[in-house]
Amino acid sequence: MSTTQDSSTGLSKKGLSSGSVGLLGAVVIGISCIAPAYTLTAALGPTVAEVGVQLPAIFLVGFIPMLLVALGYRELNNAMPDAGTSFTWATRAFGPWIGWMGGWGLIAATVIVLSNLAAVAVDFFYLMLAQLTGNESLADLTLNLPLNIATTLAFVALACWVSYRGMETTKAVQYVLVGFQLLVLGWFAIAAFAHVAGGTAFDATAISPEWFNPFAVESFSAFAAGVSLSIFVYWGWDVTLTMNEETKDPERTPGRAATLTVLVIVVIYLTVALATLSYAGIGDGEFGAGNVDNQGSIFAVLAGPVMGPFAILMSLTVLSSSAASLQSTFVSPARTLLAMGHYRALPASYGKISPTYKSPSYATIAAAVAASGFYVVTRIVSENALYDTITALGMMICFYYGITAMACVWYFRTIAFNNARSFLLKFLAPLLGGVILLVMFVKTATDSMDPDYGSGSSIAGIGLVFILGTGVILLGAVLMVVMYRVNPAFFKGDTLRKGSAPADV
Repeated sequence: MSTTQDSSTGLSKKGLSSGSVGLLGAVVIGISCIAPAYTLTAALGPTVAEVGVQLPAIFLVGFIPMLLVALGYRELNNAMPDAGTSFTWATRAFGPWIGWMGGWGLIAATVIVLSNLAAVAVDFFYLMLAQLTGNESLADLTLNLPLNIATTLAFVALACWVSYRGMETTKAVQYVLVGFQLLVLGWFAIAAFAHVAGGTAFDATAISPEWFNPFAVESFSAFAAGVSLSIFVYWGWDVTLTMNEETKDPERTPGRAATLTVLVIVVIYLTVALATLSYAGIGDGEFGAGNVDNQGSIFAVLAGPVMGPFAILMSLTVLSSSAASLQSTFVSPARTLLAMGHYRALPASYGKISPTYKSPSYATIAAAVAASGFYVVTRIVSENALYDTITALGMMICFYYGITAMACVWYFRTIAFNNARSFLLKFLAPLLGGVILLVMFVKTATDSMDPDYGSGSSIAGIGLVFILGTGVILLGAVLMVVMYRVNPAFFKGDTLRKGSAPADV
């Protein structure tokens, strides 16, 4: 363990490249990790199917718990800037067992998403080749299983290589990819509004204040389903916190970046959502947002009529969005694994740092291997298994975000009522955000027991989504017990101690 250690907390530096990321770089990487182009093309259709024109309202409702939790994350980071984030903070607040599971939730969620992002990048890669060459059969190459797997693994390896080279390389790549992504999304929105103004929209629909009223959603089930989807589309902003040991002004910059990232994303989502609804409506016509055939990728359907001959830019944007997110998403699991190895919650090899690039060397490669293995196994076993594991991802997001938010409440409990700021930011905001997400976790788990949930697959009458979601969490519990047997020092508090905020925080 590093000799640069805080004797009161046990926290210590891990050898990462300090001061390499500023506020703008952190926000760019945060936006990249959320992947707005990829997320919107996949989520707009299903969310419209649940809540109709109340799509903007649901995006705002989903934004609220994310902002509340982000405020709690910011307070924790101000007090304890550590690359382990959820793992470290939950350990300090609740002890090693809950801390370990908080870290596991983050790692499991990001590894699953890494494999999915790579798969999406491959789909759009072959679609782009088909559009560039005019040979439509090239788009079908993604259906060739051996070729699909080989290309997916190549994408993962490339993203791993960029991430391994450290934050300077990561930042440079992300400036280009995120800039292009936001430019084309803005182009799409402006073009859609221009069609509406010019009378050439498919199903021109006037924007109404009712679109922003969440109480206008037809049923609570539809509302809950919409909020669940909405929470998913914001996920990834916490990558800004996992870079805290590599940012300038580590006590303040990561928290500010997290808040700014969430605010920028909600503006992007609302703008594109309003443009889409205004242009296409929610009907089930050829280009309608309510057409079930359009829900898999709404931009693939609308890019042509909205952007004309420049529609290929949207394919490039979704490809760059998923590729950019694939690379930036490596940041979180690699640094969480690094912290767990550093504090001996995992084998010490996970705590290794590249002497050349000052990045988590072993942990980055381990995340790539895990994502690759997960994709290969689930893709070979069943497409339904891959789809349902992605659906179960929402459970894990709510699980570790909820734990971290409640860790903020508990860690600062002794000073939460010292003044109005502490009460609002250290207690009330994370408490409300954490409760909302933990309630959503329980509801998603309950609903997913239905065999019709997700792909409709089941085992012994229990939905596959529930089995996969709870199975991944239980796997973490088993690995935790194994680690306790192998190296109990962390679990005895020898390397990272439980505690609460000192009076002067």
